[in-house]
Amino acid sequence: MTHDTAAPHGSPSTGAHPREMHPQRWGDPAAATALPEAARGLVELAFGLHETPAATEVELPPVGLGDDVLAALADVVGPDQVHVDDASRRLRTRGKSTPDLLRARSGDLADAPDAVVRPGSHDEVAGVLALAVEHHLAVVPFGGGTCVTGGLAARRDGFAGLVSLDLVRLDALLEVDEVSMTATLEPGLRGPEAEALLAEHGLCLGHYPQSFEHASIGGFAATRSSGQSSAGYGRFDQMVVGLRVATPRGEWRLGSSPANAAGPDLRQLVLGSEGAFGVITAVTVRVRRLPEVKVYEGWRWGSFVEGAAAMRTLAQSGTLPTVLRLSDEAETGLNLARPDAIGEESTGCLMIVGHEGTPAQVESRRAAVTEVLTGLGGTPLGEEPGASWAHGRFHAPYLRDSMLDVGVLVETLETATFWSKVDALYADVRAALERELGAEGGSAIVLCHISHVYETGCSLYFTVATSAGEAPMGRWGRAKAAANDAIVANGATISHHHAVGTDHRPWLGAEIGDLGASVLRAVKADLDPTGVLNPGVLVP
Repeated sequence: MTHDTAAPHGSPSTGAHPREMHPQRWGDPAAATALPEAARGLVELAFGLHETPAATEVELPPVGLGDDVLAALADVVGPDQVHVDDASRRLRTRGKSTPDLLRARSGDLADAPDAVVRPGSHDEVAGVLALAVEHHLAVVPFGGGTCVTGGLAARRDGFAGLVSLDLVRLDALLEVDEVSMTATLEPGLRGPEAEALLAEHGLCLGHYPQSFEHASIGGFAATRSSGQSSAGYGRFDQMVVGLRVATPRGEWRLGSSPANAAGPDLRQLVLGSEGAFGVITAVTVRVRRLPEVKVYEGWRWGSFVEGAAAMRTLAQSGTLPTVLRLSDEAETGLNLARPDAIGEESTGCLMIVGHEGTPAQVESRRAAVTEVLTGLGGTPLGEEPGASWAHGRFHAPYLRDSMLDVGVLVETLETATFWSKVDALYADVRAALERELGAEGGSAIVLCHISHVYETGCSLYFTVATSAGEAPMGRWGRAKAAANDAIVANGATISHHHAVGTDHRPWLGAEIGDLGASVLRAVKADLDPTGVLNPGVLVP
């Protein structure tokens, strides 16, 4: 058992910015590692090894903004906060989906913004938006850049230029209310920075998505993020009690009380809006006391069906731990839930269970969960599998780059449905991926885990590995479309926590209906009448 807090990647108090991610890879360049030998052997056996280095010389399109526009932007944010150099523009081009990375690795940075603009206040954000309307510039709000659904690849056609609105300078903890247990944070704070600032007050958010090390508070809100500890702390949108938003129509403040019946909850229009309706400039969130104890353990189940039934029992009995996830037989066999153990033989289905809180809380909840899981036939594996998972939980995205280096495409997709529909959804999405990627003599490994649970249902998170081939973009595009079709046919959601972006937008209409799409278009037209905010993203 340990007591720990995340260390920040930068120092908000001194204005230092977090370490930048590699423009052609995931995460901190210093943390990148070669494919482990055990994994390399599995890859060679399944797909063969085809060394595929990324392009080293990448040419950006010329800056398309005139000196008058650049000068006007500089007047709003300061001359040192308008960047048109290649390095800045390259770092703010697209997100980190596999298609995004494939294009960057091939040397295609045609989507690079004309300028990277870094406002330092709500008023400066509003000023940039006013200039964007005046000059008809597309504006892409940029937080941590971890988006995996094309949400940072805005449409450029019809606009005089494209500006990346980099929120990295909005990195303050504005207020802490320890009586109400809320805190107000600026959107540019990365996950580790936010937790470090709150830890100084003995508090935490407890929101740890796999993108935690680089994703931002504003991004968590704008995409309705859900972290690995959602069973205990809730989704990020459940944590949000207030928002401040800059829109082309003016300032919008939301959240005057913890709950209300004053009409529909308009905060929900901003949460998940992906920067298409406005730019979040402050987020007020519910916070918790820092846990004194964290303990993670493993449980083994004979099948995915048995493990899922156990999760449902926990959720519906109100006996949820802080962390609860279940790998299917294939994912358990490859030990993907434990990146440092890939290649080691493992059978059955691995469940990770985590408890956080005071010693008394952890002891009580752990005993209750253990009683339920033991009674349902689970086999306790002790703390080693849980500790291994916790240690490696942010390492997996780096493996994707290592796989691309040897010609293997790895991508993820996720969805959610009701418990009664889980088996059919799991089977149909898996079959769609295997069928599409197995066409024309191809092969694929399809893995899945249940990542988040509710009383009424759960989220399924699929990981796919396949040979990149000669045209990896088209290969994955067809497979993703087949999986999305299967998701829609099963009445499940097109995204549980990765958001819509551009990748999921063609299927959103089937989920929300023509009337729902019309409502989104009406909101967009009212808040952003000239359509400058993240055009082409989210709204059908």
